[in-house]
Amino acid sequence: MNDPNKVRTRFAPSPTGYLHVGGIRTALFAFLVARQAGGAFVLRFEDTDKSREVVGSAEHLIASLNAIGIEYDEGPDIGGPYAPYIQSQRLDHYKQWAQKLIDAGRAYADPYTPEEVQQFREQAQTNKQPFLYRNHRPENPPAWDGSTPLRFKSEPKSYTYHDEVMGDTTTSPDVVDDFILIKSDGYPTYNFAHIVDDAEMQITHVIRGQEFISSMPNYLALYEALGLEHPIFAHMPHILNEQGNKKLGKRDGAKDVLDYIRDGYLPETMMSFIATLGWNDGTEQEVFTRDELIAKFSLDRVQRSGARFDEKRLLWMNGQFIRQLSLEDLENRVRNFWPNSAATADEDYKRQVLTLAQDRLKTLADLPVLTDYFFAEPTPDWSMIDNNKQLSKIDRSRHIELLQVATTVLESTDFTTEKLQETLNNLLETTGEKPGTLFSLIRFAITWAPFSPALPETMAVLGREKTLERLRVAITSD
Repeated sequence: MNDPNKVRTRFAPSPTGYLHVGGIRTALFAFLVARQAGGAFVLRFEDTDKSREVVGSAEHLIASLNAIGIEYDEGPDIGGPYAPYIQSQRLDHYKQWAQKLIDAGRAYADPYTPEEVQQFREQAQTNKQPFLYRNHRPENPPAWDGSTPLRFKSEPKSYTYHDEVMGDTTTSPDVVDDFILIKSDGYPTYNFAHIVDDAEMQITHVIRGQEFISSMPNYLALYEALGLEHPIFAHMPHILNEQGNKKLGKRDGAKDVLDYIRDGYLPETMMSFIATLGWNDGTEQEVFTRDELIAKFSLDRVQRSGARFDEKRLLWMNGQFIRQLSLEDLENRVRNFWPNSAATADEDYKRQVLTLAQDRLKTLADLPVLTDYFFAEPTPDWSMIDNNKQLSKIDRSRHIELLQVATTVLESTDFTTEKLQETLNNLLETTGEKPGTLFSLIRFAITWAPFSPALPETMAVLGREKTLERLRVAITSD
């Protein structure tokens, strides 16, 4: 038996698709609460709606949590003291709890057909009244044999509860109704199953999205009928789109979390970014390590309003984390991101290139654009120069003249970063050009890339022979 004072949180997704940032944030917050308190974090699959289940989704959800670094202590694939952790494998548990309610006179068989229930709904709509099933509760329902839905027999009353995020709330008795506990297919509804599972698994904190707030009166009524003390509640506000005017959807960038990893975002970035969607520690700090989040996180600093998903901030944060990596760590992470042209390159040379690129990388997927010209000869593209704000102000003959001057001077220069910087600075004086003009022109001529590391360092790694050859090719290519 677990320590009754031990914090136990859970993440209980339905295996109905991929996991986007909203679901990951719920899991992350539950994970942080458990880790901070030295408690346990549980993964449970709520798969009782078989019509919506997606093959492979359960494995995908596990892969997503693992990819971000959200480690669970108990779950479907690793077991635990309260296994099984898949609802469809716990049907006997729900039937036992359902029988308790039947014996106490708090549950009954629903004798109506779906068509008859729909008629009740339409009648309420015609009368401009809210539909409440309890207004049509049968006087003498038959004994429940599992062939019809089992409904909760409500005793409407007001409830007051505290939410760690939303504060104190008092509910109206008008919204408490006779909801379905077990469907005619033998599977429990979420409304019933999650309360049974949380009780049996000794969950102390229920952290979930705000869409469940409207169902809280019915949940509280069921806790009371079962004689259960309810856990601590924390309902998370929605994550909004970049404009902040609606809930983030797939069209707004609610991508599969694994897609971000495949696109070159670091797990550390995703954890820090998602944690700070609607939470801060009260300081100006924006980037947090995993250990810092565990130490500083608290539910009372989660904002009640929706958090705007800012893709630019995510990109900026990823660059911050990439720059903090050691070169050895970065080497291991970019193994699958190098351009094809680097396949046969010397490892020491690749390390030099990576050292240069690290400060410019915003995602690991930027590596080919930033480094391909180190391994393969680029194709001259004078449109890059013609579309450059500074370089477009001077004509082509001046472009060629400047490249010729640079080539002549560089032929007698030591190709160390320091000497190259000195030579480039001297060129500014002799040509009378600004750095934004001269340096950009040379950079284009030797890389033909939209972005590149600092010019002296780039030339030093390319070496004298390759740099000069590319300058000569550029001069004759127009």
